[in-house]
Amino acid sequence: QVQLVESGGGLVQAGGSLRLSCAASGSIFSINWMAWYRQGPGKEREWVAIISSGGSTSYANSVKGRFTISRINAENTLHLQMNSLKPEDTAMYYCAAGFMRGKYDLWGQGTQVTVSS
Repeated sequence: QVQLVESGGGLVQAGGSLRLSCAASGSIFSINWMAWYRQGPGKEREWVAIISSGGSTSYANSVKGRFTISRINAENTLHLQMNSLKPEDTAMYYCAAGFMRGKYDLWGQGTQVTVSS
């Protein structure tokens, strides 16, 4: 019954940075996995990054080296620091949470990121 709400999206020029946040209405301490997904125009939803409760992270090749996922359990928040943004990063970004990797029961409503040239 935890709810997730994303924020931090917006319009940015290529090469710029944005920091997305996902606030949970309840504790995320017991949630093993939290992840960011995105869905661009005319594209299917794709996985972006994942973080475990212990802080282990993995990234999609398309964002590796540019994005950083983090979580602050004490604040019940998930974050995605996005640097060196590219137009192809334009998408609706969603945070997700679950107890098994790749299987997420909780989803936010999304925050729009638009990267212009």
